[in-house]
Amino acid sequence: MFDPFGDVDTRGYLRNHEGLTELDFVRVQEHLHFTANVEEALDYLSPQQSPAISYATFLEVHRILFSHFYPWAGVDRHSLDVGRYLSKGERVQFERSDLSQRAIEWGLRMAADAKIMRRKPGTVMGSFAWGHPFLDGNGRTMLLVHSELCARAGFAINWLASPKNAYLEALTNELAMPDKGILDNYFEPLICAIPPAADRLDRILSIHGLDGAAGIDLNIAYRGDDPAGPVKYAEMKQRRDASLDRSD
Repeated sequence: MFDPFGDVDTRGYLRNHEGLTELDFVRVQEHLHFTANVEEALDYLSPQQSPAISYATFLEVHRILFSHFYPWAGVDRHSLDVGRYLSKGERVQFERSDLSQRAIEWGLRMAADAKIMRRKPGTVMGSFAWGHPFLDGNGRTMLLVHSELCARAGFAINWLASPKNAYLEALTNELAMPDKGILDNYFEPLICAIPPAADRLDRILSIHGLDGAAGIDLNIAYRGDDPAGPVKYAEMKQRRDASLDRSD
């Protein structure tokens, strides 16, 4: 089980407020908190409340969504001083925790230009996924932020037409080879007009897979003395850097 704090038996999965250790129960509670708070998070992301979207905005969205379940919600891995090297399964390695903010801000800088955002929505999403600032709840947080950034650029992604596994495969490949159009090409047929504001909440809650019911806990947080973490990170970073060096 994913246990970066090393105390899951005594304080529950990721020190959740309820002390839950069974992942099935954890996922149910996470989703309940997400659905209860997503409207507040969307309101916070509106141009009226957040004229500019920054890394601090990212943190606040996570806090709004999950603070009643995780005491550390809104605090990134680097500030928590856990999960410096983090991977998911065999194919995915995330950015080192002390560089996570830089990865998110790279995506935010691209997204601030509407022309770039319309051309590279997948590259932006990939940068958010690579940054992976939180121990949990990254996908739902970046979905809301990304959706708002798309709206500000004049379009939306039809997530209801996106099979979860196909998206995750494209995202995994984007992480290994960023800014090569992999996720941009995946999103292209899903780009649509911005739906009516009255429908936004129902559309988000209808996205397949947000409840985590079919998810498998594959995250690995390497100990500071475990050589596997830095080695796997270096391998992934080398592939990413080579991809970016060849970018146009």
